[in-house]
Amino acid sequence: MKVHLKRLNNDFHFVTTNERGDEVHLDNKSAENPQGSSPMDLLLRGIAGCSGIDIVHILKKQNLELTNLEMDVEGYRDPNAIPKVFEKIDLQIKLEGDLPENKARRAVDLSLEKYCSVAKMLEKTAEIKYEVFLNGTQI
Repeated sequence: MKVHLKRLNNDFHFVTTNERGDEVHLDNKSAENPQGSSPMDLLLRGIAGCSGIDIVHILKKQNLELTNLEMDVEGYRDPNAIPKVFEKIDLQIKLEGDLPENKARRAVDLSLEKYCSVAKMLEKTAEIKYEVFLNGTQI
């Protein structure tokens, strides 16, 4: 796995490109007009994407199809710490579809507690908590 970074302006706007040519723009969140995600923002996006892929994969292996998956992720950092690592991450995972509650919940549990590489890395510094909703009801 490789990523290339190139600076695009005289401040903090960068573009990163992976081996497939996919681009992601990065910027300092406190810049006047940020042109991309902050590196810490990308970590939250990473746990959401990693877990989302796991959940879909696990349910597909059971021949269960989601009609929708949405996730809200919030990270908390101590503003006085250096470095300002995430100390806590909360996820709200919203699944929709004709799914048994136990299988929906199990797919999320397996993702965040066993398979999601991003979650496993982040749990070394952050407490990760999550809630699961199926068709609008918390399970």
